[in-house]
Amino acid sequence: MSKYRKKPVIIDAVQYRNTNEGIAEVLRFVEVPIVGVFPEHLTIKTLEGTMRAEPYDWIIRGVKGEYYPCKPDIFEATYEAVDES
Repeated sequence: MSKYRKKPVIIDAVQYRNTNEGIAEVLRFVEVPIVGVFPEHLTIKTLEGTMRAEPYDWIIRGVKGEYYPCKPDIFEATYEAVDES
């Protein structure tokens, strides 16, 4: 069996918080694929179909411009902040 390492890729992401400002931030970030905003979650159109994002999930814009939610523990294990300077 061969082993593989995930290529380093820089992504854009915003953490979803179910406050008025948090929802507004996600809507500005995602623009089109939000299907529904509910008091405890939002639904987002992804390449795999409609997915549910819970508070504190991260909304990621992938390398091809696609969007998808990611649980906080998976996000933390997979991504690190990039110094933009």
